[in-house]
Amino acid sequence: MASMSMTFSRLLGSKQNLQKLVISSNAVDSHCGSWKHCQRTQQSRRCSSRVLQSFPACNVSNRMKQKLALHSGSQRSAAMCTSSDGDRDMTNWLWSIYNETKKQTEDLIPVISSNFVNPDTIFTNNEISLQDIEIYGFDYDYTLAFYSSHLHTLIFNIARDILIQEHRYPEGLREYEYIPDFAIRGLHYDVQKALLMKIDAFHYIQLGTVYRGLHPVTDKEVIAMYEGSHVPLEIMSDFYGKSSHGLTMKQFMDIFSLPEMNLLSCVNDYFMKHNIDYEPVHLYKDVKAAIGDVHIKGIMYRAVEADIEKYICYGEQTHAVLKKLSESGKKMFLITNSPFDFVDRGMKYIVGKDWRDLFDVVIVQADKPGFFNDRRKPFRRLTDKGVLLWDRIHHLEKGQIYKQGNLYEFLRLTGWRGSKVLYFGDHIYSDLADLTLKHGWRTGAIIPELRKEIKIMNTEEYVHTMTWLQSLTGLVEHMQVHRDPASQAVVQEWIKEREEMRSRTKTIFNSQFGSLFRTYHNPTYFSRRLSRFADIYMASLSCLLRYDLRHTFFPRRTPLQHEPPFWPEQTSAGAMKIPFRANVAQVTPE
Repeated sequence: MASMSMTFSRLLGSKQNLQKLVISSNAVDSHCGSWKHCQRTQQSRRCSSRVLQSFPACNVSNRMKQKLALHSGSQRSAAMCTSSDGDRDMTNWLWSIYNETKKQTEDLIPVISSNFVNPDTIFTNNEISLQDIEIYGFDYDYTLAFYSSHLHTLIFNIARDILIQEHRYPEGLREYEYIPDFAIRGLHYDVQKALLMKIDAFHYIQLGTVYRGLHPVTDKEVIAMYEGSHVPLEIMSDFYGKSSHGLTMKQFMDIFSLPEMNLLSCVNDYFMKHNIDYEPVHLYKDVKAAIGDVHIKGIMYRAVEADIEKYICYGEQTHAVLKKLSESGKKMFLITNSPFDFVDRGMKYIVGKDWRDLFDVVIVQADKPGFFNDRRKPFRRLTDKGVLLWDRIHHLEKGQIYKQGNLYEFLRLTGWRGSKVLYFGDHIYSDLADLTLKHGWRTGAIIPELRKEIKIMNTEEYVHTMTWLQSLTGLVEHMQVHRDPASQAVVQEWIKEREEMRSRTKTIFNSQFGSLFRTYHNPTYFSRRLSRFADIYMASLSCLLRYDLRHTFFPRRTPLQHEPPFWPEQTSAGAMKIPFRANVAQVTPE
């Protein structure tokens, strides 16, 4: 995803735009003679020098530097100034810089707004050429098949009723309904404390995103419970997202986990509202079991098959992607945890009754992620009527359906190894982690939430807020060197405004938890795992239709903190409107 801060920096790279954001020399000159009393002139000169040197975007001409330095070198009756006059003039000077910076920033907003991000772009973490890919693999749920919001409501309602009927939870829980916009994927749940929260890539809790039940927990309480806001890795999970200390924290990485987070929060809310003393660990286990029953007992599968048009979004573009790959001579396979009847019914609706002709291998009920690690489970062939055969599998034949198995046997029988294989899935741990780390396959993450977030990023409200937030942050950083009380009072007002704007940018995406990809300026824990385990990521498979099968994806060279902030091109190829138009012949379907 193209970073707004990087886009802003790129625009400021030109001399014309840079000069717009450099403080007006007239504004500076109007206050330079009365900034501080005479005994602080040398200190002021040093401060001014540090400010100029620290400006990251300032390829400022010597003439402009000289003008900006006038305030420290001027000797106009400074010795006669009183301290109060100096404080007042310093305050006025800082606010004049603030106003000028804001004005020039707003002048740039129309330019920034014209460079919106295309939601159908494929984004790149690691360089990959489709010309090298010979075999394409797919998960089924939320990769080939996309579901409507009705499915999450269905899962929530069934699991809630299971809690009441089978686990003897209070009948009053029936008053709760699924809340579509409450949670986002990638959140952590502290099982012992019954808290749902968002954690960033550095293991810090994002304050303001901690919920007990349906209500936020104060920052003060969070800091007291965790002795700060940092959560150690061993409490969160291991490298693959699994807890190494039993029931501590659970990270919800699956799109199907949204109803589970909702149900956990609603039951917690009910117990707290009615002053019921309960054990959080038991609650977590019971909710997890109820959600599992919805899948394991086939309740969800039967409901979807009975009303497929309500629950599955018609997949005309999925069919187009598979047809394009097939016509280009690419081999394709499907590995899913879902049962065959469910997949068959959905694929006939999405692709057509001959969908199996497109795939060289179809594997159902694979039990991922165990499929990628457990060598003990052999493949079994499954008849069209669902009968399991007992014969040993010596070949994986096109047109046949296989159950279970393991990746090592899959590799032996097919010979499909290494970077010529590209596998798509929506679950970063279960679908992608082992494949990229252990087996050298290339991986593509399907992140449906991308489309919504990019559309938000393209709005005038987001562009305006984020652009000014970046400018204000720079202003705070550079003016904090002035340590006198008057200056610090002004800077503290700017910091307060910055905090309010950061909260506003969070709310734009989700009122409770913000963006799936950011905790304010840091990447989320989810985002860091995405960048580690996925070579490319996109909103849906349909994004492949924008590119020919010889296309090479190059990751954006985002400057490291110690590197110069301006590069000739910092946006993903095809992501921005104007470059994509210029190169449209290179990325349209063949």
